Amino acid sequence: MRRLPVRRARRTAIGATLALVGVLSLSGCSQLVDAFNNMQGDTASVPANAGATVRPSATPTETMAFNSQFTYDGSVMMTSEIADDLELRLELWAVDSKRTQEWTPARDKTFGFAVNVYDRRVDDKAVLAEKRRVYISSIQIMSQTAQTSGQVQSPFQFSADPRTLVPTDTLRSERGLLLNTYQGGLLVPEQTIRQLPADTFGMTLEFAMTITVEGTANTDTSFQQQTVYQYVPIAIFQD
Repeated sequence: MRRLPVRRARRTAIGATLALVGVLSLSGCSQLVDAFNNMQGDTASVPANAGATVRPSATPTETMAFNSQFTYDGSVMMTSEIADDLELRLELWAVDSKRTQEWTPARDKTFGFAVNVYDRRVDDKAVLAEKRRVYISSIQIMSQTAQTSGQVQSPFQFSADPRTLVPTDTLRSERGLLLNTYQGGLLVPEQTIRQLPADTFGMTLEFAMTITVEGTANTDTSFQQQTVYQYVPIAIFQD
């Protein structure tokens, strides 16, 4: 490709620039500055933060005013080690609305929960005599609000003997409702949290479960009672 003489090249560049100025002068100074910046776009530049570590975008739980895995997923499972290789499981899930970002102070908020037990020493299909039995005799749920005013209230409360919440043919004794059976432990399909203070942005449910645990499988003299606590934070959004 034939190169233009230096003087001619300069005259061509100046003429193009003047023509551009003439056009842009009709549309304002700010566009003129942008045009000159664009003309220099072919020049390589190094970002000011080159070499810095780039953080990933914030997750929904990080940007949430009240951090809640239950709100993020619509459900949560929490476990408690009640003996060596013996695990109590509390599961909680949204029922109405299943879209937890619709959980606001004014509307009803319905959830379901289940309590089960898992003995890791034996196979799931093992007969009951080979498993360490676990009975639940009481379950209580208390609540505590988080409010922009700084006030704390307990608008939701629940207390029951689990034996009254399931069909009468479910295995039970004076120790309570038997959890580790094929019938599925304790299932409470619906509980409703009703109106909350208008400035509520979160609440925490505290579960207190009184259980009796068998120390050695098929040994009636080895039972001991304990109370297990679990806490479930729930975000509340404004209407």
